[in-house]
Amino acid sequence: MGVPRRYPPCLHTYIIDGVFDHHDSNGGGGTITNGDTQWMTAGSGLLHIEAPPESLVVSGGLFHGLQLWVNLPAKDKMMAPRYQDIRGGNVQLLTTPDGGALLRVIAGELDGHQGPGITHTPITMIHATVAPGAEITLPWREDFNGLAYVLAGRGSVGAERRPIHLGQTAVFGAGSSLTVRADEKQDSHTPDLEVVLLGGQPIREPMAHYGPFVMNTKDELMQAFEDFQKGRLGSIPAVHGMTEGGI
Repeated sequence: MGVPRRYPPCLHTYIIDGVFDHHDSNGGGGTITNGDTQWMTAGSGLLHIEAPPESLVVSGGLFHGLQLWVNLPAKDKMMAPRYQDIRGGNVQLLTTPDGGALLRVIAGELDGHQGPGITHTPITMIHATVAPGAEITLPWREDFNGLAYVLAGRGSVGAERRPIHLGQTAVFGAGSSLTVRADEKQDSHTPDLEVVLLGGQPIREPMAHYGPFVMNTKDELMQAFEDFQKGRLGSIPAVHGMTEGGI
């Protein structure tokens, strides 16, 4: 289905396992697979399609990934749309001194190491694999918020070692570092703790959203829907196995 996006978030899809196709009305597109990231800035508006390829659906194959929406400040909401492919081999790979964790810096900066993702709202996005019993404490910008989302395994966060497991999100308080620890014992099908660490500079602007549109006011939302209905967001060329549609 073709989904309209207008002045909203940058839309980031990170595929850990499987295959995903992307096409949009601005000419962006490609296929991402294990460890790849699709980094799309909707800006002034576009239509896009995201779906696993038909062959994967027919075969009953599985895919594992996550999608992140990053809002844009009002001054950037009308910027030109942009699409960026980030291949898994291009992310910044780091390890802790004891070898207990592998860190993939996808976007932003960690202790002087820059990830390849180009963002307008300052953010940091890291995928960390933490071995059983290992602990990481990472420097973090004090003007950023911070959270940890568990993709697999179980562990704890913060100096208080608050427990966290698959599918849960921890929100950190103010400070200049983030601490994550993997439990000594993991589930049989999950050898390590897999966690995504995210943070960004709060925009602190009014927000109005409905469906796929994220704006600052209700009037801007109405304008976005009108632009979509009148075809001002463009169209997507026909793609085999995909259908373009509305919201």
